[in-house]
Amino acid sequence: MRLAYGCMGLADLERADAAVTTAYEIGIRLFDHADIYGGGTSESVFGEVLARHLGLRDEIEIQTKCGIVLGGAEGGNAYDLSREHLLRSVDDSLARLGTDHVDRLLLHRPDPLARPAEIADAFDTLVAEGKVAAFGVSNMDATQIGHLRTAVRQPLDVNQLELGLHHRDLIEAGVLVNHPDATSYTPVAGTLERCIDLGITVQAYGALAQGRYTGRPRGPEDEATAVLVRRYADALGTTPEAVVLGWLLKHPADIVAVIGTTDPGRIRACADAEQVADAMTRRQWWSLWTAARDKPVP
Repeated sequence: MRLAYGCMGLADLERADAAVTTAYEIGIRLFDHADIYGGGTSESVFGEVLARHLGLRDEIEIQTKCGIVLGGAEGGNAYDLSREHLLRSVDDSLARLGTDHVDRLLLHRPDPLARPAEIADAFDTLVAEGKVAAFGVSNMDATQIGHLRTAVRQPLDVNQLELGLHHRDLIEAGVLVNHPDATSYTPVAGTLERCIDLGITVQAYGALAQGRYTGRPRGPEDEATAVLVRRYADALGTTPEAVVLGWLLKHPADIVAVIGTTDPGRIRACADAEQVADAMTRRQWWSLWTAARDKPVP
């Protein structure tokens, strides 16, 4: 299934239990964490859910992220991909999750002070100790991934990026070449294409755009897009959430959409996303993009 459940919003045990079990019921098996989510609370609560459902851990994949240090700089945050920080962060996450390993570790943000050889050493240690099975990155472009790959021996098989009908930069960068607007997208141009070439799965966070097209619009352009989403949902016999996600999943990168709502009803509303992607016409796909842009594609 090309849906993952993002655990950022988990805080209360009962709500977390309902969200996780609903995600599992619709076929989701990948659960995404980060050491900073809820200051660690999200991982701890998820660990309590696992303790309630014996055997669930063996049926799912857990990935977590590390590298962001909240309050790690005077007046703000910092990023730390040093060997010491990576090893300590994984140990802390495992303790909160109540498991002896995670299926994947993602580097949460690029660290300008990072040394690829030091990251490679940390990865080797984590594999040797049986604490991490696979690795990936988050919020990195093609050049940064290539830089890491010069030293890291394990495949980097995931890049998690903000992407969806609302946050379209990575897709728009690919069509605005030789257009005056292209300069706005230069930093991310080619990232999706490079991930495809390298066999790196793109995981898209923020895919539902916090409901702006499915019940909580923020402005006139959102309202117009929401009307179109609803019309296509009715035509396809599905939900607005599935249409929004289907738009994303239709992209040839075989994107995995990360959904973060804790509402069981909205989680269930996402279940048809892959079928909607298959059924959505090119005209519908381009019309949704145009509506969300609030101006024609040049």
